[in-house]
Amino acid sequence: MRVLIDTTYAARGRSGSGVYIERLVDALRARGQVEVFEARQRVRLRPGTEGGALRPLRRAANVALDALWLHVGLPRAVRSVGADVVHHPLPAHSRRIHVAQVTTVQDVAFLHFRGLYDASWRRLAVRSYRRAVKRCAAVVCPTHTTAVEVVALLGADRDRVVVVPYGPGQAEGAAPSNAGADRAGPLLFVGDAEPRKNLAGLLEAYSAYRAQDGAPAGLVLAGGAAAAATSAPGVTARPDPGLAELLDLYRGARALVHPSLHEGFGFTPLEAMALGVPVLAVRNPGTEEVCGRAALLVAPGELAPGLRRIATDPALRADLARRGRERARTFSWAEAARGHERVYTLATGTPPPGGLQRGAVSPFDSLPKDSA
Repeated sequence: MRVLIDTTYAARGRSGSGVYIERLVDALRARGQVEVFEARQRVRLRPGTEGGALRPLRRAANVALDALWLHVGLPRAVRSVGADVVHHPLPAHSRRIHVAQVTTVQDVAFLHFRGLYDASWRRLAVRSYRRAVKRCAAVVCPTHTTAVEVVALLGADRDRVVVVPYGPGQAEGAAPSNAGADRAGPLLFVGDAEPRKNLAGLLEAYSAYRAQDGAPAGLVLAGGAAAAATSAPGVTARPDPGLAELLDLYRGARALVHPSLHEGFGFTPLEAMALGVPVLAVRNPGTEEVCGRAALLVAPGELAPGLRRIATDPALRADLARRGRERARTFSWAEAARGHERVYTLATGTPPPGGLQRGAVSPFDSLPKDSA
Protein backbone atom coordinates (compact mmCIF):
# COMPACT_ATOMS: atom_id res chain seq x y z
CA MET A 1 0.00 0.00 0.00
CA ARG A 2 1.24 3.48 -0.89
CA VAL A 3 0.50 6.15 1.73
CA LEU A 4 1.12 9.83 1.07
CA ILE A 5 1.40 11.95 4.24
CA ASP A 6 1.08 15.74 4.10
CA THR A 7 4.10 16.79 6.18
CA THR A 8 3.58 20.53 5.66
CA TYR A 9 2.97 21.37 9.31
CA ALA A 10 6.20 19.74 10.49
CA ALA A 11 8.12 22.51 8.68
CA ARG A 12 6.37 25.34 10.55
CA GLY A 13 8.39 25.08 13.75
CA ARG A 14 8.57 22.62 16.61
CA SER A 15 5.18 21.68 18.00
CA GLY A 16 3.28 18.66 19.19
CA SER A 17 1.77 18.18 15.73
CA GLY A 18 5.21 18.47 14.16
CA VAL A 19 6.62 15.83 16.53
CA TYR A 20 3.69 13.55 15.70
CA ILE A 21 4.28 13.85 11.96
CA GLU A 22 8.05 13.35 12.10
CA ARG A 23 7.98 10.41 14.50
CA LEU A 24 5.09 8.69 12.76
CA VAL A 25 6.79 8.87 9.36
CA ASP A 26 10.00 7.45 10.85
CA ALA A 27 8.14 4.63 12.61
CA LEU A 28 6.11 3.67 9.54
CA ARG A 29 9.28 3.49 7.46
CA ALA A 30 11.07 1.46 10.13
CA ARG A 31 8.26 -1.12 10.11
CA GLY A 32 8.21 -1.30 6.32
CA GLN A 33 4.61 -2.50 6.05
CA VAL A 34 3.45 0.43 3.90
CA GLU A 35 5.29 2.55 1.36
CA VAL A 36 5.42 6.11 2.72
CA PHE A 37 5.63 9.24 0.59
CA GLU A 38 5.80 12.82 1.85
CA ALA A 39 4.36 15.96 0.28
CA ARG A 40 4.86 19.46 1.65
CA GLN A 41 3.47 22.88 0.83
CA ARG A 42 6.38 25.06 -0.28
CA VAL A 43 4.85 28.55 -0.47
CA ARG A 44 3.45 30.27 2.61
CA LEU A 45 3.95 33.66 4.22
CA ARG A 46 5.48 33.97 7.66
CA PRO A 47 2.74 34.89 10.16
CA GLY A 48 4.66 37.98 11.35
CA THR A 49 4.38 39.69 14.70
CA GLU A 50 3.37 43.17 13.65
CA GLY A 51 -0.16 44.41 14.23
CA GLY A 52 -2.24 46.78 12.15
CA ALA A 53 -3.42 45.98 8.65
CA LEU A 54 -0.63 43.55 7.74
CA ARG A 55 -1.64 40.71 10.05
CA PRO A 56 -5.14 40.12 8.60
CA LEU A 57 -3.73 40.49 5.10
CA ARG A 58 -1.08 37.85 5.79
CA ARG A 59 -3.70 35.59 7.32
CA ALA A 60 -6.00 35.96 4.31
CA ALA A 61 -3.12 35.28 1.91
CA ASN A 62 -2.17 32.14 3.83
CA VAL A 63 -5.75 30.88 3.83
CA ALA A 64 -5.73 31.21 0.04
CA LEU A 65 -2.31 29.54 -0.28
CA ASP A 66 -3.39 26.69 2.01
CA ALA A 67 -6.50 26.11 -0.10
CA LEU A 68 -4.42 26.15 -3.28
CA TRP A 69 -2.13 23.49 -1.82
CA LEU A 70 -5.01 21.31 -0.55
CA HIS A 71 -7.01 21.37 -3.76
CA VAL A 72 -4.29 21.67 -6.42
CA GLY A 73 -0.79 20.92 -5.13
CA LEU A 74 -1.62 17.95 -2.92
CA PRO A 75 -3.87 16.18 -5.48
CA ARG A 76 -1.06 16.57 -8.02
CA ALA A 77 1.35 14.92 -5.57
CA VAL A 78 -1.13 12.09 -4.99
CA ARG A 79 -1.33 11.38 -8.71
CA SER A 80 2.43 11.57 -9.17
CA VAL A 81 3.18 8.80 -6.65
CA GLY A 82 0.09 6.70 -7.28
CA ALA A 83 -0.98 6.83 -3.63
CA ASP A 84 -3.68 4.51 -2.30
CA VAL A 85 -4.27 6.60 0.83
CA VAL A 86 -3.71 10.25 1.73
CA HIS A 87 -3.16 11.11 5.39
CA HIS A 88 -3.89 14.65 6.58
CA PRO A 89 -2.19 14.92 10.02
CA LEU A 90 -4.31 18.01 10.70
CA PRO A 91 -8.02 18.08 9.81
CA ALA A 92 -8.51 18.47 6.05
CA HIS A 93 -10.26 16.88 3.08
CA SER A 94 -10.18 17.60 -0.65
CA ARG A 95 -12.83 16.58 -3.16
CA ARG A 96 -10.10 16.70 -5.79
CA ILE A 97 -8.33 13.74 -4.22
CA HIS A 98 -9.90 10.54 -5.57
CA VAL A 99 -8.38 7.98 -3.20
CA ALA A 100 -9.15 7.19 0.44
CA GLN A 101 -8.39 10.04 2.83
CA VAL A 102 -7.54 9.77 6.53
CA THR A 103 -7.34 12.71 8.91
CA THR A 104 -6.08 13.15 12.47
CA VAL A 105 -7.77 15.33 15.09
CA GLN A 106 -5.40 16.13 17.95
CA ASP A 107 -7.88 18.09 20.07
CA VAL A 108 -10.90 20.39 19.89
CA ALA A 109 -9.83 22.96 22.48
CA PHE A 110 -11.25 25.80 20.37
CA LEU A 111 -14.75 24.40 20.99
CA HIS A 112 -14.27 24.45 24.76
CA PHE A 113 -12.54 27.83 25.17
CA ARG A 114 -14.22 29.99 22.56
CA GLY A 115 -13.10 33.28 24.08
CA LEU A 116 -9.42 32.31 23.91
CA TYR A 117 -9.30 32.08 20.11
CA ASP A 118 -9.58 34.65 17.34
CA ALA A 119 -13.20 34.57 16.18
CA SER A 120 -12.44 34.42 12.45
CA TRP A 121 -9.86 31.63 12.94
CA ARG A 122 -12.28 29.70 15.10
CA ARG A 123 -15.08 29.89 12.50
CA LEU A 124 -12.68 28.65 9.83
CA ALA A 125 -11.48 25.83 12.11
CA VAL A 126 -15.01 24.68 12.92
CA ARG A 127 -15.88 24.45 9.21
CA SER A 128 -12.68 22.67 8.19
CA TYR A 129 -12.74 20.21 11.12
CA ARG A 130 -16.39 19.27 10.55
CA ARG A 131 -15.86 18.86 6.83
CA ALA A 132 -12.82 16.68 7.40
CA VAL A 133 -14.30 14.31 9.97
CA LYS A 134 -17.51 13.85 7.98
CA ARG A 135 -15.89 13.27 4.58
CA CYS A 136 -12.69 11.36 5.34
CA ALA A 137 -12.83 7.57 5.28
CA ALA A 138 -11.29 7.34 8.75
CA VAL A 139 -10.44 9.71 11.60
CA VAL A 140 -7.49 9.12 13.94
CA CYS A 141 -7.65 10.44 17.51
CA PRO A 142 -4.83 10.00 20.05
CA THR A 143 -7.14 9.46 23.05
CA HIS A 144 -10.64 8.23 23.79
CA THR A 145 -11.30 11.70 25.21
CA THR A 146 -10.74 13.33 21.84
CA ALA A 147 -12.60 10.58 19.98
CA VAL A 148 -15.78 11.06 22.00
CA GLU A 149 -15.58 14.84 21.50
CA VAL A 150 -15.05 14.46 17.74
CA VAL A 151 -18.29 12.49 17.54
CA ALA A 152 -20.29 14.60 19.99
CA LEU A 153 -19.10 18.07 18.97
CA LEU A 154 -18.11 17.69 15.32
CA GLY A 155 -20.63 15.11 14.17
CA ALA A 156 -18.21 12.42 13.03
CA ASP A 157 -19.49 8.94 12.26
CA ARG A 158 -18.44 6.90 15.27
CA ASP A 159 -17.72 3.86 13.08
CA ARG A 160 -14.96 5.79 11.31
CA VAL A 161 -13.24 7.16 14.42
CA VAL A 162 -10.22 5.18 15.64
CA VAL A 163 -8.07 5.76 18.73
CA VAL A 164 -4.36 5.36 18.13
CA PRO A 165 -2.21 6.48 21.10
CA TYR A 166 1.06 8.12 20.10
CA GLY A 167 4.55 7.25 21.25
CA PRO A 168 6.37 9.12 24.03
CA GLY A 169 7.13 12.22 21.99
CA GLN A 170 10.82 12.86 21.45
CA ALA A 171 11.94 10.89 24.49
CA GLU A 172 11.70 7.36 23.09
CA GLY A 173 15.08 5.67 23.34
CA ALA A 174 16.68 8.60 25.18
CA ALA A 175 18.71 7.97 28.34
CA PRO A 176 16.60 8.68 31.44
CA SER A 177 17.41 11.06 34.24
CA ASN A 178 19.86 9.67 36.80
CA ALA A 179 18.85 12.19 39.47
CA GLY A 180 17.65 10.65 42.71
CA ALA A 181 14.70 11.57 44.87
CA ASP A 182 16.66 14.50 46.29
CA ARG A 183 16.96 16.14 42.86
CA ALA A 184 17.45 19.85 43.48
CA GLY A 185 16.96 21.25 39.98
CA PRO A 186 14.32 23.75 38.88
CA LEU A 187 10.72 23.17 38.04
CA LEU A 188 10.21 22.98 34.27
CA PHE A 189 7.50 24.10 31.87
CA VAL A 190 7.78 23.09 28.21
CA GLY A 191 5.48 24.61 25.62
CA ASP A 192 4.13 27.79 24.12
CA ALA A 193 1.94 30.58 25.40
CA GLU A 194 -1.28 29.41 23.72
CA PRO A 195 -4.06 30.48 26.15
CA ARG A 196 -5.27 26.94 26.91
CA LYS A 197 -1.76 26.09 28.14
CA ASN A 198 -2.58 28.28 31.16
CA LEU A 199 0.82 29.95 31.41
CA ALA A 200 -0.68 32.92 33.26
CA GLY A 201 -2.16 30.52 35.82
CA LEU A 202 1.22 28.84 36.26
CA LEU A 203 3.05 32.14 36.82
CA GLU A 204 0.43 33.25 39.34
CA ALA A 205 0.66 29.93 41.18
CA TYR A 206 4.46 30.03 41.11
CA SER A 207 4.46 33.52 42.62
CA ALA A 208 2.20 32.30 45.43
CA TYR A 209 4.44 29.27 46.00
CA ARG A 210 7.56 31.47 46.18
CA ALA A 211 5.89 33.68 48.78
CA GLN A 212 5.25 30.65 51.00
CA ASP A 213 8.58 28.85 50.66
CA GLY A 214 11.81 30.06 52.19
CA ALA A 215 13.96 28.36 49.55
CA PRO A 216 11.79 27.98 46.46
CA ALA A 217 12.85 26.05 43.40
CA GLY A 218 13.38 28.06 40.26
CA LEU A 219 11.09 27.78 37.26
CA VAL A 220 12.38 27.33 33.70
CA LEU A 221 10.11 28.19 30.78
CA ALA A 222 11.30 26.32 27.70
CA GLY A 223 9.95 26.95 24.22
CA GLY A 224 7.54 29.59 23.01
CA ALA A 225 6.51 30.52 26.57
CA ALA A 226 10.02 31.76 27.38
CA ALA A 227 9.15 35.39 26.59
CA ALA A 228 7.04 35.46 29.77
CA ALA A 229 10.17 35.00 31.89
CA THR A 230 11.53 38.52 31.34
CA SER A 231 10.29 40.07 34.59
CA ALA A 232 9.02 37.24 36.78
CA PRO A 233 11.18 36.59 39.88
CA GLY A 234 12.77 33.16 39.94
CA VAL A 235 11.78 32.42 36.34
CA THR A 236 14.36 31.85 33.60
CA ALA A 237 13.94 31.38 29.88
CA ARG A 238 15.16 28.80 27.36
CA PRO A 239 13.42 30.12 24.25
CA ASP A 240 14.28 27.63 21.54
CA PRO A 241 16.04 24.53 22.86
CA GLY A 242 17.20 21.91 20.38
CA LEU A 243 16.37 18.30 21.09
CA ALA A 244 19.58 17.54 23.02
CA GLU A 245 19.17 20.65 25.18
CA LEU A 246 15.49 19.90 25.75
CA LEU A 247 16.25 16.38 26.95
CA ASP A 248 18.91 17.78 29.29
CA LEU A 249 16.36 20.26 30.67
CA TYR A 250 14.00 17.39 31.42
CA ARG A 251 16.71 15.31 33.07
CA GLY A 252 17.86 18.20 35.27
CA ALA A 253 14.38 19.24 36.39
CA ARG A 254 13.01 18.68 39.86
CA ALA A 255 9.64 18.12 38.19
CA LEU A 256 7.75 18.98 35.02
CA VAL A 257 4.78 21.29 35.55
CA HIS A 258 1.99 20.97 32.96
CA PRO A 259 -0.78 23.48 33.75
CA SER A 260 -2.73 23.04 30.49
CA LEU A 261 -6.51 23.30 30.84
CA HIS A 262 -7.20 21.02 27.87
CA GLU A 263 -5.18 18.40 26.03
CA GLY A 264 -5.96 15.99 23.25
CA PHE A 265 -2.88 13.94 24.19
CA GLY A 266 -0.06 15.91 25.81
CA PHE A 267 3.46 15.00 24.72
CA THR A 268 5.37 16.86 27.42
CA PRO A 269 4.06 14.90 30.45
CA LEU A 270 4.70 11.64 28.60
CA GLU A 271 8.21 12.74 27.59
CA ALA A 272 8.96 13.64 31.20
CA MET A 273 7.62 10.33 32.50
CA ALA A 274 9.65 8.39 29.92
CA LEU A 275 12.77 10.14 31.23
CA GLY A 276 11.95 9.42 34.88
CA VAL A 277 10.97 13.01 35.72
CA PRO A 278 8.04 13.56 38.16
CA VAL A 279 5.01 15.32 36.69
CA LEU A 280 2.59 17.82 38.20
CA ALA A 281 -0.36 18.54 35.89
CA VAL A 282 -3.71 20.25 35.95
CA ARG A 283 -6.41 17.63 35.80
CA ASN A 284 -8.31 17.40 32.50
CA PRO A 285 -9.67 14.32 30.71
CA GLY A 286 -6.96 14.08 28.04
CA THR A 287 -4.05 14.52 30.44
CA GLU A 288 -5.60 12.11 32.93
CA GLU A 289 -6.09 9.48 30.21
CA VAL A 290 -2.42 9.66 29.21
CA CYS A 291 -0.89 10.00 32.68
CA GLY A 292 -3.21 7.78 34.67
CA ARG A 293 -2.01 7.60 38.28
CA ALA A 294 1.58 8.36 37.30
CA ALA A 295 1.29 12.15 37.74
CA LEU A 296 0.22 14.45 40.54
CA LEU A 297 -3.04 15.83 39.11
CA VAL A 298 -4.61 18.94 40.62
CA ALA A 299 -7.43 21.36 39.88
CA PRO A 300 -6.40 24.70 38.32
CA GLY A 301 -6.96 26.47 41.63
CA GLU A 302 -4.73 23.96 43.45
CA LEU A 303 -1.64 24.55 41.33
CA ALA A 304 0.23 26.60 43.96
CA PRO A 305 -0.13 23.95 46.72
CA GLY A 306 0.78 21.34 44.12
CA LEU A 307 4.00 23.19 43.29
CA ARG A 308 4.95 23.37 46.94
CA ARG A 309 4.16 19.69 47.49
CA ILE A 310 6.12 18.34 44.54
CA ALA A 311 9.04 20.71 45.15
CA THR A 312 9.45 19.75 48.81
CA ASP A 313 8.52 16.05 48.99
CA PRO A 314 11.37 13.76 47.80
CA ALA A 315 9.39 10.59 48.52
CA LEU A 316 6.53 11.80 46.35
CA ARG A 317 8.90 12.65 43.54
CA ALA A 318 10.55 9.23 43.73
CA ASP A 319 7.17 7.50 43.61
CA LEU A 320 5.98 9.61 40.67
CA ALA A 321 9.23 9.01 38.77
CA ARG A 322 8.83 5.25 39.21
CA ARG A 323 5.16 5.29 38.22
CA GLY A 324 5.92 7.55 35.28
CA ARG A 325 8.57 5.27 33.82
CA GLU A 326 6.19 2.30 34.08
CA ARG A 327 3.36 4.26 32.47
CA ALA A 328 5.51 5.57 29.62
CA ARG A 329 6.59 2.06 28.70
CA THR A 330 3.03 1.34 27.58
CA PHE A 331 3.41 3.88 24.74
CA SER A 332 5.61 3.39 21.68
CA TRP A 333 5.95 4.81 18.19
CA ALA A 334 6.12 1.30 16.75
CA GLU A 335 2.66 0.56 18.18
CA ALA A 336 1.43 3.96 16.96
CA ALA A 337 2.65 3.09 13.46
CA ARG A 338 0.96 -0.31 13.67
CA GLY A 339 -2.29 1.40 14.64
CA HIS A 340 -2.06 3.82 11.72
CA GLU A 341 -1.45 0.92 9.34
CA ARG A 342 -4.72 -0.62 10.53
CA VAL A 343 -6.48 2.68 9.93
CA TYR A 344 -5.11 2.89 6.38
CA THR A 345 -6.39 -0.59 5.58
CA LEU A 346 -9.76 0.20 7.10
CA ALA A 347 -9.98 3.41 5.06
CA THR A 348 -9.31 1.60 1.79
CA GLY A 349 -11.61 -1.29 2.61
CA THR A 350 -8.69 -3.73 2.28
CA PRO A 351 -8.87 -6.63 4.78
CA PRO A 352 -5.81 -6.18 7.00
CA PRO A 353 -3.53 -9.07 8.04
CA GLY A 354 -5.22 -11.27 10.62
CA GLY A 355 -8.70 -10.44 9.38
CA LEU A 356 -9.30 -7.41 11.62
CA GLN A 357 -12.86 -6.29 11.06
CA ARG A 358 -13.89 -2.69 10.58
CA GLY A 359 -14.57 -1.02 13.93
CA ALA A 360 -12.42 -3.46 15.92
CA VAL A 361 -10.19 -0.59 17.00
CA SER A 362 -13.05 1.85 17.53
CA PRO A 363 -13.11 3.58 20.94
CA PHE A 364 -16.87 3.13 21.06
CA ASP A 365 -17.12 -0.65 21.00
CA SER A 366 -17.39 -0.87 24.79
CA LEU A 367 -19.43 2.30 25.26
CA PRO A 368 -23.21 2.60 25.58
CA LYS A 369 -24.84 3.97 22.45
CA ASP A 370 -25.51 7.34 24.09
CA SER A 371 -21.96 7.81 25.42
CA ALA A 372 -20.75 9.59 22.30
